[in-house]
Amino acid sequence: MKENPSSRRAIALSYDQENAPTISAKGSGELAEQIIALAQENNIPLMENAYLIELLLELDMGDAIPEELYLSVAEIIAFAYWLSGKTATK
Repeated sequence: MKENPSSRRAIALSYDQENAPTISAKGSGELAEQIIALAQENNIPLMENAYLIELLLELDMGDAIPEELYLSVAEIIAFAYWLSGKTATK
């Protein structure tokens, strides 16, 4: 079953390797499509996780990820680093 583009949701995270990741962009529908397109244009890895996005959408722009989500978000960041051939120190 293909997802309806108007119901698509996206979250972008910023991470400076010193502080907790923060919400840098979020949206649904057309805005989500723009966030996804921008990530693809800039070779930023994408990951789908419907449960996690529901939790992250409750946060405001600039909010730090709550401690309860650290492990889930850390796994995503580690996967993105691996895909990019980076390590936490590179």
